[in-house]
Amino acid sequence: MSIRKLSRLAPMAAMLSLTAGLAIGGAAHADTIKIGVVGPTTGPLTQYGLMVREGIDTAVERINATGGVMGKTLETVVIDDGCEPKQGPVAANRVVNSKIGFVVGHVCSGATIAAADIYNNEGVVMVTPAATAPALTDGKRYDFIFRTIGRDDQQGPAAAKFILEVAKPKTVAVLHDKQSYGQGVATSVRDTLEKAGTKVAMFEGINAGDSDFSAVITKLKSAGADFVYYGGYHPEMGLLLRQASEQGLKAKFMGPEGVGNPDINAIAGAAVEGMLLTLPADFSQNPANAEIVKAFEAKKRNASGAFQLSAYAATQVIADAIKGAKSTDADAVAKYMHANTFDTPIGKASWNKQGDLNNFEFDVFTWHKDGSKTVAK
Repeated sequence: MSIRKLSRLAPMAAMLSLTAGLAIGGAAHADTIKIGVVGPTTGPLTQYGLMVREGIDTAVERINATGGVMGKTLETVVIDDGCEPKQGPVAANRVVNSKIGFVVGHVCSGATIAAADIYNNEGVVMVTPAATAPALTDGKRYDFIFRTIGRDDQQGPAAAKFILEVAKPKTVAVLHDKQSYGQGVATSVRDTLEKAGTKVAMFEGINAGDSDFSAVITKLKSAGADFVYYGGYHPEMGLLLRQASEQGLKAKFMGPEGVGNPDINAIAGAAVEGMLLTLPADFSQNPANAEIVKAFEAKKRNASGAFQLSAYAATQVIADAIKGAKSTDADAVAKYMHANTFDTPIGKASWNKQGDLNNFEFDVFTWHKDGSKTVAK
């Protein structure tokens, strides 16, 4: 047993809820393996949590239908962190105090970063399918923290390359929401553009949760921006798009995967048409994933969303690592994950020493006012 596991935190009230249709009781069962599903079930970013849960639920259902893992049934325990950094440690302590050894989550980078030390210190394997901030792993000596998604310093250059080689704007401005994820990816875009010799006319933060961006739009107009990159989430991007259109700013907008939420259409209205964004490659189009996609469709779930298949992959990897290690001990599972490569819906998954994927593919998409997306050209 890990030394980390001997230093459990003081018990806390574990406000746990089980995934609908998969719950089989809150107490520990010898014939089950619990997986914590940690992300937003409340707050403005709940849609991202739903995307992740669709992937996890589909994986768990398929694994359990074929006999489970080492004769045990996978059981999911859903814990809300609201995508809030201050709630990350609270959620992590609930996992620890409930003696759950494996987590798929968190979703938002800020909450994930805030929770990671607890998981690593307590010997809980955490695989995030959505947190992209480099700060999660950079400079850390984590053994138990993994991703099944790329980093912002992979996503940012992909966006910048498209801006330089395809969009070719006259004047670029970069905005961000002052948070770990948004500012991180925006900084990566700015730095990549400037290294290539493209001057960024404006680099500025806005406040997440604000509703009036008239002042920053006025600055964009004054700067002559015809292309705006925004690092952040869909609520603010939707408002920026709508208000920019209303104020006559004729600029193309682009963002990271955090803006790729169907709810943005209701916020931005017709102004959302043509928004550019980076997303994980649409792995649902890979013929090798046809059976998995059918399983999603059978439950009226969307396999082509931003995080569904990365969440499926995270769940599958945990299950496969338990089988490979022939153990449910998190130490053994983490070591097996670091030492092996896994076939997953997102391709072959293997990690460097700090738990980042050795390879991950981001593509650029165009978002449409009907909520669909197409590969940008």
